[in-house]
Amino acid sequence: MARALSGLAARLPSQCAVCRAWDRGGLCTACRARHAAPRPRCQRCAVSVPDGVAECAGCLREPPPYRQACAAVDYAFPWSRLIGAFKFRAALDLASPLAGLVAAAVARQGTRSADLVLPVPLSPERLRERGMNQAWELARRLGATLDLEAQPHALLRLVDTVHLAALPRAERAARIRGAFAVAPAAALRGRHVALVDDVMTSGATVAEASRTLLAAGAASVQVWVVARTPMS
Repeated sequence: MARALSGLAARLPSQCAVCRAWDRGGLCTACRARHAAPRPRCQRCAVSVPDGVAECAGCLREPPPYRQACAAVDYAFPWSRLIGAFKFRAALDLASPLAGLVAAAVARQGTRSADLVLPVPLSPERLRERGMNQAWELARRLGATLDLEAQPHALLRLVDTVHLAALPRAERAARIRGAFAVAPAAALRGRHVALVDDVMTSGATVAEASRTLLAAGAASVQVWVVARTPMS
């Protein structure tokens, strides 16, 4: 039913979230071509790289615990504005268009082997503040689109953390260590997990979440995000 409703919504005329022109699916063809054109990305962390480069220097020096990452766009105009509205102003009408960008990027990458989709969880305090977890709103739509099981509470966030991007690398890792746990009833052993979030900035959060999932028996973890913050 959810997939049928999502497919119906994608076929109905709607205004583009970027330029407000009428099209289908919440993002018009022109804006997708202009602002979401595919670009070469590191296969491990999804940061933009020169054409022909498979992995960035950082991942070659210190590979992350997740097997690969997929990002639809860079965190820049107009996506930073739309993601901000989605995350902080509960603009749920943007969930399906943004999830659609991720699904298209996963299809282009051509290496999907996940059988379970999990959102990066919010702490209970942050969830009460926002009223929804934007990562789950993306994950459940991706599950429906790609015919994958999606679970909202298999991965838990035990503590809230400050914004990590401005901190030195070692301090980021220290602040996020131990922030996640796997729910007792979650059956992850042998599962190939796609971990979903809206934005990947430093990568410290998804790295720690991946370590937690792998320690609980997950066979592999990959990361799917709408946007990747460019390297400074």
